[in-house]
Parts: sequence; structure tokens; C-alpha cells
Amino acid sequence: MYKHILVPVDLNEEGFCHKAVELAVWHARQSGAVVHLLNVLPGIHMAIVSSYFPKDAARKIMQETQQSLKQFAAEHIPDDVQHTETVSEGKPWTTIVDHAHQLKTDLIIMPSHQRSGVDKLMLGSVAAKVVENAPGHILVLKPD
Repeated sequence: MYKHILVPVDLNEEGFCHKAVELAVWHARQSGAVVHLLNVLPGIHMAIVSSYFPKDAARKIMQETQQSLKQFAAEHIPDDVQHTETVSEGKPWTTIVDHAHQLKTDLIIMPSHQRSGVDKLMLGSVAAKVVENAPGHILVLKPD
């Protein structure tokens, strides 16, 4: 049924995306799909941000994050499931939507934070914006 499953992964929150990856692996096994893990680093190359760090800091952050994502995949995705790992930079929801279009994603599986009404109003919701703008089916997992 699915060919490409995108799972946005936040490596900064322990356990946050584990259930989404587990579900993606299950779906991939059922349909022979490829699981695409995506980690988004928000704005490390923006002039206002990069001016506070040494010149090669952004490159090092990208490399370290790529290595962490590779390790995460090795721990959570079995060898029999085809997968990719991508670290990208940008606004989280737009980057997720862009990757979904590029990959021709059939399914996005992503966890959602439980935020109060005020937090949603002030910060917006990445999951809500992905649901509004991304192609294909989207499965949003609520926190336990």
C-alpha cells in the first residue's frame, strides 16, 4: 500500500519519536515501503545564529546530528527494513512538507506534543501545519 514513509525525528527528546518509528517499521514490512527518517535543525546557518559560533560549528553540528541519526536508525530499524536518514536545516514544518513532496511520500507518521491552548496560539503546532500542507496520508500520534 505504501512506498515511502516519512518519519520526522527529534533526537533532542528521548523516547519522543520511538512509537512513530516502530509504527513506520510495521507499515514498511506490510507493504515493502522505504522508511525515511528526517531530523530538522532549525536555522543554524541564519546570520543572526551563526554569528555567535565559530565558522565551522554549523558543519560540525550537521555531521554530529547525521551520526546520531544513523545510530538511532541502527537501534530502532531492523536490517530487513529499507531506510534512509536525512538531516536538513530550516523551519521544521516547511522542511517536513518539502521532503514529503520530494520523496513523493505516501504516509507521514509523526508524534505530537501535548500543548496547552496558549502554547498552540503562541508557538503554532508543527504537526498541525504538516497536516494542513503535506501530501498523502498523515498519522499523528498523541502522547500517552
